[in-house]
Amino acid sequence: MDNETFNLDILQLEGLKVIPQSSIPAFILLLLIYIFIMVSNIGLMVLIFMERSLHLPMYLLFCNMSINDVFGATTIIPRILSDVFTPIPDRYIHYYECVVQAFCAHFHAALSHTVLIIMAFDRYVAICNPLRYATIMTNRVVVALSVSAWGVPFVLVAILIFLSVRLSRCRRSVTNPFCDNASLFKLSCENVLINNIYGLGTAMLMMACSLCSVTLTYLRIAMVCLRSKNKALNSKALQTCATHLVVYMLLLLSGNIIIIFHRFPDLSDERKLASILLHVVLPSMNAVIYGLQIKAVREQIYIIFTRKK
Repeated sequence: MDNETFNLDILQLEGLKVIPQSSIPAFILLLLIYIFIMVSNIGLMVLIFMERSLHLPMYLLFCNMSINDVFGATTIIPRILSDVFTPIPDRYIHYYECVVQAFCAHFHAALSHTVLIIMAFDRYVAICNPLRYATIMTNRVVVALSVSAWGVPFVLVAILIFLSVRLSRCRRSVTNPFCDNASLFKLSCENVLINNIYGLGTAMLMMACSLCSVTLTYLRIAMVCLRSKNKALNSKALQTCATHLVVYMLLLLSGNIIIIFHRFPDLSDERKLASILLHVVLPSMNAVIYGLQIKAVREQIYIIFTRKK
């Protein structure tokens, strides 16, 4: 009995499916992406904290996204890299390590939505109530928004993972590049209807809340810009809002693709590609999109490089 329990605790993880000839290019590509994610996001955070001109709610709230991107990439990429040169039949992961990775992966995805919600609120106040911006977006409000953005996903994901951990296990194969909630409850032979209802329900609730808040916010901003004759204000609003919307649409698209593909076993390879897109590609793009598109950040980067020269 002890041996059987032990065997069920050691899971076989599919990981990234690459042919031996592609192992080295895949390893180098993923390693470079990971280094880029760490350098760009940490560098952007250091820039924001060092430059007093960037000590504004918009940039302080953006730090939540950079921290989340570093967290999400570190959850997934190092494990994938460690298994690239290992044959698929010899890739193993302990059950509790799989649980932690699943929690972190879902927490990263949910946190991406809540961070974009509070950033949309900041843009709404800045553009629709510019005269009251300083009195509304105080340091206390910024901290409260950040805590709520981290707290709500933590509770929802903790319940999600608990519902899967409570199930008994009869399988030990994880057919995914990394562990997620679906991988955990698929290890069980019990009825997982509650897991499916809660998992799909929370995912839809999170996406619906973010979609409604972002849509209503930007419709309101669009109405203000249409009524305003201030071209400079409209240009600034368009620049910051377009950046935010691009990131949000990429997040929404990749998240929905994963949920849809989970319902179609024949599309498992496409689902795995979409999951990597969410946890690897998006974190590598966010710092670039915001860092290069937002004028104040771009100017500070230019000043730092010109100083060195």
